[in-house]
Amino acid sequence: MLPTKLAVPLLILLFYSSFISSQAALPLQTPIQKDHSTSQYVITAYLQTPLKLTKLLLDLGATYTWVNCDGYTSSTYRHVPCNSSIANLLGAYSCLDLCDGPPSPSCGNNSFLLFPDNPIKPVDYKKVKGLNTALIDSFALSTTQGSLTLINNFIFSCARTGYLKGLAKGVAGLAALGHSNVSIPVQFNRFFSCSPNCFALCLSGSKSKPGVAIFGSKGPYDFLPGIDLSKSLLYTPLISNPFGKDSDPDKPRSSPEYYIGLNSIKVNGKMVALNRSLLAIDGETGPGGTTISTVVPYTKLQRSIYKTFILAFLKEAASPAFNLTATKPVKPFGVCYPASAVKNTQMGPAVPIIDLVLDRQDVVWKIFGSNSMVRITKKSVDLWCLGFVDAGVHPMVSSWIGGPSIVIGGHQLEDNMLQFDLQSKRLGFSSSLLSRGTNCAHFKFSTKNM
Repeated sequence: MLPTKLAVPLLILLFYSSFISSQAALPLQTPIQKDHSTSQYVITAYLQTPLKLTKLLLDLGATYTWVNCDGYTSSTYRHVPCNSSIANLLGAYSCLDLCDGPPSPSCGNNSFLLFPDNPIKPVDYKKVKGLNTALIDSFALSTTQGSLTLINNFIFSCARTGYLKGLAKGVAGLAALGHSNVSIPVQFNRFFSCSPNCFALCLSGSKSKPGVAIFGSKGPYDFLPGIDLSKSLLYTPLISNPFGKDSDPDKPRSSPEYYIGLNSIKVNGKMVALNRSLLAIDGETGPGGTTISTVVPYTKLQRSIYKTFILAFLKEAASPAFNLTATKPVKPFGVCYPASAVKNTQMGPAVPIIDLVLDRQDVVWKIFGSNSMVRITKKSVDLWCLGFVDAGVHPMVSSWIGGPSIVIGGHQLEDNMLQFDLQSKRLGFSSSLLSRGTNCAHFKFSTKNM
């Protein structure tokens, strides 16, 4: 008979070993659920020892993952020592030499510090008490066969409860998928050294069925009714911006956001007259260009682009093909139509198609009514509103770093398959899956995950 002190840990080990996969080459996956009260996208991961199901805000433009450490209990966590190789990987932030309290996830001697970023509600660091140490601990995601694949040295930041303000109910932190050395896809690729340095996202707007994030696979991406979406992607280069939000005036740091080269915009097949200089990244302080975001709910356009685009859309929507007359808009939108006047089609509301023309004239991201329009129903109001918003004259990401001119938001990404091939530095995209008779809620999860 096992001694009591050994029996419980051994039982825990046997339990977790029954569903933790050692087949590292298998693609990994996690459901992406939309929280409709906040328009945020949330993934499910497993952290700590014993493993604990943890909900995290999905952020496509974040440098590193962070988790609320108030009440964090794990038998395997470790602090990141100052001046270690891992600390050098994270970059120059700060260091805690001597902890002024008992050892804990948020307090350790000679510990590297990180400053988590909340993209929904900026954190007032002066009001949030406690330190945010860099930690190493167990982190797991599901495989496409339903088991779990574990990283036992996952790097992330410990954060205090105050950092959770504005996040969806039940969310305990942020999952970073940005262009960085310590994002989730890069850490899995580095740990296993065998999976493609690639991940894919398919966001679902459904209230009941999730979309999916897939790590370590370029396909197949199997969706009902028997469609492999990896075979129908168009590709455009991913572009690096040397000026990220963590840059210092004397030391620029690359942006963790994914930029693509947008050359022009068409509405109903007609070119929108834009200031093309705004579509390129400025080499001095980084403003301009186009990014993709999972934390911005609706596409944001620099003001001059927004005004020109809105006028073009209004003109085409009023043409005989659509015969739509705008009504009083509802904030934050600038163009709305009575829902009763808009016809429904397989591709959503019947409105002018928006074409994002990328690096070549034949590489076009098509935005149909299902992604361009937002239904607003409240009190006596029933409207379809154009889901593009004014980002202001000078979008900024920090006090001195200029922001992108265009940010493609979550609503425009829904029911679109996106593949981020980090090795080949390119984005694969599908445009709306509705044209193929499927959607992001139709991913074929293993029955073990359901």
